[in-house]
Amino acid sequence: MAASTYVDQVQALSDVLADQDRPLRVSESYYEATHRLEAVGLATPPEMRRVFTAAIGWPRTYIDAIEERLDVEGFALAGSSKNIDRLWDWWQVNNLDEASSLAHGDALIYGRSYVTVAGPDTAAGDDPDVPLIRVESPRHLYAEEDPRTGAVTRAARLYLGEDEGFPVAATLMLPDRTAYLVRDEGGRWRVNGRVIYHQLGQVPVVPIINRERLFDRHGHSEITPEIRSMTDAATRIMMNMQATAELMAVPQRLIFGAEQGELSENAFDAYLARILAFENETGKAFQFSAAELRNFTDALQEIAKHIASYTGLPPQYLSFNSDNPASAEAIRSAESRLVKKAERKQRMFGGAWERVMRLALKVMDREVPKRYFRLETKWRDAATPTFASKADAVSKLYNNGNGIIPLKRARQDMGYTAEEIKEMEQQDEADPINRLSALVGAPAAGVPSQAGSPPDDRDEGGRAA
Repeated sequence: MAASTYVDQVQALSDVLADQDRPLRVSESYYEATHRLEAVGLATPPEMRRVFTAAIGWPRTYIDAIEERLDVEGFALAGSSKNIDRLWDWWQVNNLDEASSLAHGDALIYGRSYVTVAGPDTAAGDDPDVPLIRVESPRHLYAEEDPRTGAVTRAARLYLGEDEGFPVAATLMLPDRTAYLVRDEGGRWRVNGRVIYHQLGQVPVVPIINRERLFDRHGHSEITPEIRSMTDAATRIMMNMQATAELMAVPQRLIFGAEQGELSENAFDAYLARILAFENETGKAFQFSAAELRNFTDALQEIAKHIASYTGLPPQYLSFNSDNPASAEAIRSAESRLVKKAERKQRMFGGAWERVMRLALKVMDREVPKRYFRLETKWRDAATPTFASKADAVSKLYNNGNGIIPLKRARQDMGYTAEEIKEMEQQDEADPINRLSALVGAPAAGVPSQAGSPPDDRDEGGRAA
């Protein structure tokens, strides 16, 4: 492929990225509460609009409430626990516990984020047994997809200069090669260094899509137009309330029959004076009632109810009162819609992480065994049950080894990590009672019976791996 072709492709993809940057910035401004609202100016004078600002954080509350319930705990594949441990090692080495939260957050804010996979660079000191898995922002990377298959056909990752406004380098990713380009002093792209031919047969980029539609596979922000409209309305009311508090919240006074010289030379001192004295016996002082701000707070509370209906956020998340009592059962009931939404996100994003792991296998082993197409992402429970209620339910399901789930599954359902479960299993094996029971052939307390439980590492035909 000619160098000019690389330049043309990077330029085309960077143009698309530049066209999509403005709506992405708007979504980000709503999340960061930096969106500057255009005010009509009927209630708040222009001079005061430069002084008073209002930052309504409802979009951030909504996004964070979902993202906080999206925690990947591992991967599952029947009969292949050792191979799954290998994938989880890759996950941990690439710090994806932290990075996955960033990817989920960007997908919810912008509508999509990306994950790239590359082979280790041993010359740079990378571990030769671990692929490089990185999450990318949609503001810096754009992937073009085949409308028929949904597969990524090409992608470009742009690197901005020190001014953060102009791309100075780019990585072009194609199904069989990766090219690196830089801009020269004239602003023209040119290939930098050698082209890497990986021959994967697919672009090493996996998109994480939020709110995907059949006619639009690029995704949409979770900050929908109705949420933005309600946020703007709340911002206007908050600005007007600040202006009213500044101008009208302190009672105004009216004085008749007094000369200006009888009062303080400083009008502000006279306004705040608790005792006003003047010689004219017919003089009188009146005080108007202070402005009532309740109409603003009532309007904000009503808008918060609309936000709750659009997002599924419980009342306590938006700080308005509800008729439901603040009991544990009422809280779980109020969160039911939010929990269901988080579970849907887990299913959508889980498919992307499974594709990432299969791509990592292909990068490292040059092939993906067919059984890995049944790979599943394991998520932490999106609900917020109490620890006591969860322990009671899991104990009944396990029933001291006679229930419907084995001990390892019980520990997983309790939310223990893979490393914690391994430590527990080692403690079980070291327990003298368990060792004595193993000698006499009886299952010990805390150790599940082996009957009906096949070894972990068996293939589809039941043969030992």
